[in-house]
Amino acid sequence: MSASPVLTTVKDGIGTITLNRPEARNALNQAMRPALAAAIAQMRDDAQVHTVILTGAGGAFCSGGDIGQMLDTRQAGLPWRERIRSLHQWFPELVNMEKPVIAAVDGPAFGAGMSLALAADFVLATRRAQFCAVFGRIGLIPDLGAMQLLPRIVGQQKAKELVFTARTVAAEEARQLGIVYEVVEDGAALQDAALALARRFGEASTAAIGMAKTIMNQAFELDARAMAELEAYAQTMCRSSDYHLDAVRRFGDKQPLRFDWDRKA
Repeated sequence: MSASPVLTTVKDGIGTITLNRPEARNALNQAMRPALAAAIAQMRDDAQVHTVILTGAGGAFCSGGDIGQMLDTRQAGLPWRERIRSLHQWFPELVNMEKPVIAAVDGPAFGAGMSLALAADFVLATRRAQFCAVFGRIGLIPDLGAMQLLPRIVGQQKAKELVFTARTVAAEEARQLGIVYEVVEDGAALQDAALALARRFGEASTAAIGMAKTIMNQAFELDARAMAELEAYAQTMCRSSDYHLDAVRRFGDKQPLRFDWDRKA
């Protein structure tokens, strides 16, 4: 029996999704897409998971769509449109998951693989990681949400340059552009860094982070008044949460707070 194209694990509140087609540099094929959708739903719905790590097996993150499957000309026209639309039934669940999502990128994050990385809240990369909006090399436009996410991260002009040229971006340049949060030496260091970052959210309020993330994800779509209304509703919910009430009690009793990023740094 062949291995699953997507693997999931949950340990100590950290959920890990691993793209598992190393022989194809984890290219997204028809079998991987529903498996990835199911993995994302699993992590979204598991109340024990406070942080999610998305990574790839075999020294690659994801090389994009499986070009071999594009050779099937029967998928041209409307059938191809429906295949693309089907991606957007699950991709927003990754972008908007109300938990911190960390992409751990080793090797190529090309095409749809770059889109998957952009969907994360934090991207950690090895020095040999590479990012590329490769679509233009085969006469296609970026898909899987890249044309919305990339300009918001790097700015409109730089996004156009990366898309129009379809050039490869090394890890350090990606960090300078704001795509990558941190660059580490190699795959072993990448795993350690991803787990260390994920653990630091372990004592945070997942609900508060989730609501803050949902609101900030709308910052480019809504005006200031609408954002203020969302802020008011979310803060009202947080004020009545057990987590907040416990934090206020701890403060009054001069006890350490459960979540203090500076203390754990």
